Amino acid sequence: MSKKVTPFISADENLPQITFKAIILGFVLSAILAGANAYLGLKVGMTVSASIPAAVISMAVLKLFKNSNILENNIVQTAASAGESLAAGAIFTLPALILLHYWMDFPFVQTAAICMFGGILGVLFTIPLRRALIVESELQFPEGVATGEVLKAGTAGGEGVKAIAQAGIAAALFKLGQTGLKIFGGSIGGSVKAGKSIFGLGADLSVALLAVGYIVGLNIAVLIFAGGVISWLIGIPIYMAVADPAEVAGIVGGATGYDAALSIWSQKIRYIGVGAMVVGGVWALVSLAKPLRDGIISSLNAVKKLKEKGRGAIPRTEQDMPITGVLWGILSLAFPIFIVFIYVIDVDHLNVASSTYWMAMVFGVVFSLVAGFLFSSVAGYMAGLVGSSNNPISGVTIATVLAASLLLLAILGSQVDFGTDVAKAQSAAAAAIIIGAMVACAAALAGDNLQDLKAGQLVGATPYKQQIMQIVGVIAAALVIAPILSLLFNAYGLGGIFPREGMNPDEMLTAPQATLMQSVAEGVFSRNLEWTMIIIGGFVAVANIIIDQVLKAKGSNFRAPVLAVAVGIYLPIELSLPIFIGGLIAWGATKTVRKFAKQNNENVEEAVEKASQRGLLFSSGLITGEALIGIILAIPFAIMESTEALRIMPAEYSTLAEVLGVWVLGGFMIWLYKLVVQGKSSKKAA
Repeated sequence: MSKKVTPFISADENLPQITFKAIILGFVLSAILAGANAYLGLKVGMTVSASIPAAVISMAVLKLFKNSNILENNIVQTAASAGESLAAGAIFTLPALILLHYWMDFPFVQTAAICMFGGILGVLFTIPLRRALIVESELQFPEGVATGEVLKAGTAGGEGVKAIAQAGIAAALFKLGQTGLKIFGGSIGGSVKAGKSIFGLGADLSVALLAVGYIVGLNIAVLIFAGGVISWLIGIPIYMAVADPAEVAGIVGGATGYDAALSIWSQKIRYIGVGAMVVGGVWALVSLAKPLRDGIISSLNAVKKLKEKGRGAIPRTEQDMPITGVLWGILSLAFPIFIVFIYVIDVDHLNVASSTYWMAMVFGVVFSLVAGFLFSSVAGYMAGLVGSSNNPISGVTIATVLAASLLLLAILGSQVDFGTDVAKAQSAAAAAIIIGAMVACAAALAGDNLQDLKAGQLVGATPYKQQIMQIVGVIAAALVIAPILSLLFNAYGLGGIFPREGMNPDEMLTAPQATLMQSVAEGVFSRNLEWTMIIIGGFVAVANIIIDQVLKAKGSNFRAPVLAVAVGIYLPIELSLPIFIGGLIAWGATKTVRKFAKQNNENVEEAVEKASQRGLLFSSGLITGEALIGIILAIPFAIMESTEALRIMPAEYSTLAEVLGVWVLGGFMIWLYKLVVQGKSSKKAA
C-alpha cells in the first residue's frame, strides 16, 4: 500500500485553478517548450521534462498579478509540459516521412491532426490509471514529486528564473557563435586506423548535451556512453575487420577516417541499436504485465465505488473526468483518426485493391487504439519508475513501428511485391510510420500526464482540471509543431535529407529516432532489413538484461536498463561523449556537496536536493537557450538558403574555431559544477 499523502492545499479549500491568465500562459509556454524540445530531440535524439522550468517560469509570471496561487501555477505547468511531451512523440516519428520521400515538407493540417489526436488519446488513456498508479501504488514519479516540491517552495521562483535566464542567455550566445557566426567550432573528432579497422571518437561541443547528461545523471550517462563504445569502438572495427573489403568499400565510398566510420555506423552498425530497442521494449512489456493488470483492476474497482457513492461524496482532490466521458472520448476519436489515415495514406500510392486498402485503414485505427492504450500504460508506469526524461518512448515506438509494418505486410503483401517496387514499399512504410506516430504521441503524453497528476496530488489540485489543461496544452503544441518542424528542416536538413543543394551537412539535425523508424519500416517492406545486425543487437540486449537482473539481485545502486544502452548504440558517439561528461559533473558535484554537508553536520539529503535543484534549473536553461537560438537562427538560414549566411570567422580558421569551442565548453563545465556546489555548506561558503 502506498503512503497517505497530505496535500499542500486541503480538499476543503477551493482556490481558482483554470483562470483566463492560466490558460493563456499555459498555451504560450506549451508552444514554446514544444519548439525547444523539437530542436533538441532532432539534434540529439533525447528530450527532457519541462515540468520544473515551466513551474518556475509560471510562478515568476503569475507573481506579477495580485491574485495567483499554487494551484493556478500547477495548472500552468500542467499545460506547458504537455508541449514538450507531444514534441517528443512527433519528432521521433514524423520526420521519417521526409526520409521516405513521402512528404516533401511538414503539411500543417496532417501534422497537427496526427499530433493532436494522438496526444489527446494519451491524456484520455491514463485517466482510468490515475488512482491505481498514483494513489494506490508505491511508484515514486521522481519529476512529479520534484515539480510539486518546487511549487510548494514558492519562494524559489525568482531564484529559479534567474538561473534559467542566465544559463539560457549564455547558451544562446554560445550557440549563436557556433552555428551562426562560426566563431566557435561545433564539434571535434578524430580516428585511429589499425589494420583494416578504424576506431573513431568525437565530441559535439554542445552545452545542451552537457545539460542532458547532468539531468539524467551518471548511471544513465554511463550506459549511453557504453552503447556508443559498443557500436563505435567495438562494432565498427570488428565489422571492418571481418567483412568483405569490397562491401566495406561500397559503404565507405571515398570517405576516410572518422567519416568512413560514420558511414559504417549509419548503414550497418546502428541496426544493432534497433535490435536492442526491440528486445528492450518487449522486456519492458513483460516486466510490467503484472503491475499493469493489477493497476487496471484497481482502477475499475475505483470507478465502481465512484458510481455507488456519487460524485458529491468524492473529495475535490480525487475527482477525475467522468469515466463514461473518457470512454466516449476515446471511441469518438476513432472516426477522425480514420479520416486522417485515409487523407494521408493515398490508395493510389499503395496500388492495392480497394477492399484491401480499406482493411488496412481499419487495421490502422484499431491498432492505434489498442497499442496506444497498452504503450500509454507502459509509459505511465515507466514514468513512475524513472521519470519522464528517462522514459523509453523511442523503444516502445520502434516496437510499434516494427509490429505495424509486419502486420501491414501481411495485409498488403499478397497484392504488391514490395521487394521490387521501392515506391510502393516507401508508401507502405509511411503508413506504418503514421500509425507509430499516433501511438508515440499518446505514450509520450501518458507519462507526462501521470507525472503532472502526481505533482497535483502533492499540492492539492483537482485532477479533472489538470486533465482539461493537458488537452489545452496538446492543442497548443499541435498547432506549432508543423511550422517549427518545417522551419528546422528547411534551415538545417534532417537525417541526411536536404531541401536544397549546397547545405552544410555538419549543421544537419540527425533525427536519430526518426531515421531508425524509417529504416525499420522500409526494411520490412523492401525485405532488406539488416536482420543480422538486429539479431546481434537482440543478443546484446539479452546480455544487458541479465547483467541488470544480477545487479538488481545484489541490491546495487547502479542499474543497467537496456534501453539506455540501446540509445547509445544508435547515437553518433560525438553526442554520447558530452552526455557522459555531464553525468560525471552531476556525480562529482553531488559527491562534493555530500562531503561538505557531513563535515558541517548538516542534513546531507537536504543539501544534495537543494544542489540538485540548482543544477537542474541551470541545465534546463542551457537546453532552452541553445534550442531557442537554434530555432531563431533557422529563420535567416531558411530565408537566405544557407547556414553560412551569418559567418564572420573565415573557413580556413576552422582549427582555431574548434579550440575556442572546446575552451568555452570547458568554461560551461566549470560554471555548472561551481553553481551546484556553491551552496555546499551554509556554514562554509564554496
